[in-house]
Amino acid sequence: MNRLKGKMALVTGASRGIGRSIALRLSQEGAYVAVHYGNRQDDAAAVVRQIEQDGGNACVIGADLKTMDGIHHLFAELDETIRNQTGASGFDILVNNAGIGQIVGIEETTEASYEEVMNLNVKAPLFVTQQALSRINDGGRIINISSFVTRVASPGVFTYSMSKGAIDTFTLLLAKQLGSRNITVNAIQPGIINTEMNAGTLQNTEGQKYAAGLSAFGRWGEPEDIADIAAFLASPDSRWVTGQLLDASGGSHL
Repeated sequence: MNRLKGKMALVTGASRGIGRSIALRLSQEGAYVAVHYGNRQDDAAAVVRQIEQDGGNACVIGADLKTMDGIHHLFAELDETIRNQTGASGFDILVNNAGIGQIVGIEETTEASYEEVMNLNVKAPLFVTQQALSRINDGGRIINISSFVTRVASPGVFTYSMSKGAIDTFTLLLAKQLGSRNITVNAIQPGIINTEMNAGTLQNTEGQKYAAGLSAFGRWGEPEDIADIAAFLASPDSRWVTGQLLDASGGSHL
């Protein structure tokens, strides 16, 4: 299906993991995808090559989202791409995926570790979205990547959990504000997904057994599981869904 033909999407943190899979999936639906990366240029370029090999269209944009200068650079690059590709000034889909995981309890949390998580997981999506508001077309889509840790207490990832709680509230506020423009805003809450962030958990039999045992399906998640949900939320089919926090943990902790 080409439900997103003629649409342009920006996926932050799309060089690997969930972001990579979302970029590939949106492209399969016909979207032109801006593949953002923070410091993995080669990986992001590989995503674009894969999209192009599959018959899609994409570009690479590098920017440090922890700083306002980096965010302004992101949109300067995106604006130029939009003009070159469409002759217009707006885009349609924003996926706030860039983030960092951190396995640190409250006792070990430092000011530096706190700021590291909050700068990328909260500050970045806030100001990326702020800059996107004047550019995203009416009827557009904003998709935030949260986590099931906002539903299930996980003290071992203390500050990370707090940051994703902020994203949930951010999602509700935006959905209310942007409803008059027919822009839907939703958050996806993955459980344990087979990405670099969870490599430590999934590297041995004990960790794999734990991860699989959380889900009602008896397995851990794959990035494609999340990408398929994002494709629905980005599509016209989700027009009546906004302000929702979609648990995507495979029924973990039911």
